[in-house]
Amino acid sequence: MVNPVCYRILEDIARDLSGDEVTFPTFLDLTFRIRTALKNPDLAIEQLASLVGAEPLMSVRIMRMANSAALNSSGRPIADVKSAVTRVGIKAVRTVSFAVAMEQLLRSKKMAPFEALSHRLWDHTVLVAALCRVLARRLSPVNPDEAMFAGLVHDIGAFYLLSHAVNFPELLADHEEVIALLRQWHDNIGHALLSALGQPDEVLQAVLEHEQPRALSTVRTLADVVYLANRLADTRCSWSGDGGRGQLDGEALSGVIEGDALAMLLAEAEQEILSLKAGLGG
Repeated sequence: MVNPVCYRILEDIARDLSGDEVTFPTFLDLTFRIRTALKNPDLAIEQLASLVGAEPLMSVRIMRMANSAALNSSGRPIADVKSAVTRVGIKAVRTVSFAVAMEQLLRSKKMAPFEALSHRLWDHTVLVAALCRVLARRLSPVNPDEAMFAGLVHDIGAFYLLSHAVNFPELLADHEEVIALLRQWHDNIGHALLSALGQPDEVLQAVLEHEQPRALSTVRTLADVVYLANRLADTRCSWSGDGGRGQLDGEALSGVIEGDALAMLLAEAEQEILSLKAGLGG
């Protein structure tokens, strides 16, 4: 049975998602506007630079990435957003924009009551995103950049629920109830939120199904990639605090990955995490 306070949160979210405008931090809206713009094959660098330049922190992070040792072999610093966007590449802009948005959400004063939980969520999210990129590249026909984006948004429903839970004082001291709410509803809420934001069907499916147990013999779809990445991440970094929740058995990975190959994938994912954090300056 749903706790009465939790039921009020769900009602609040249902009203929000059924309205004309979704209530979520404005800096996340920029991320989805960037993603939508990138669907245009004729998008000009000037247009993308204009979008990035609309958010000061986003501009700073893209400039920092462009001037990093990895991308600036000439040693000549870049001082304008257009040149920075050109150097880092369009796909990197999309990934960094979402990561910056979630970082801002974590640091907002509003989220302070759930600081520890939100940081566990973000650590888990970054690991899943890195694993998605590696798994897509090594084991599937899925585009690695699309996989990484899906990993970054796979638990967006949990962040969205937290951003609403802080408005209910009754829950601020009852973190167990909040975690139970997130466990039960974050995948469905994430699906509804991303649908309202116009995300593609394959991303919606991956978000909706990432907690549904299944046995995999191959990794063919985006949903497969996100599911496997989430299970692997849970064995090392579970935001719910339930250490046994993510344990993998042989049947779940039969014919997909095992032994030394798994260790190599995890090591490669760690490098992806370092790369992402370097771009964010964190």
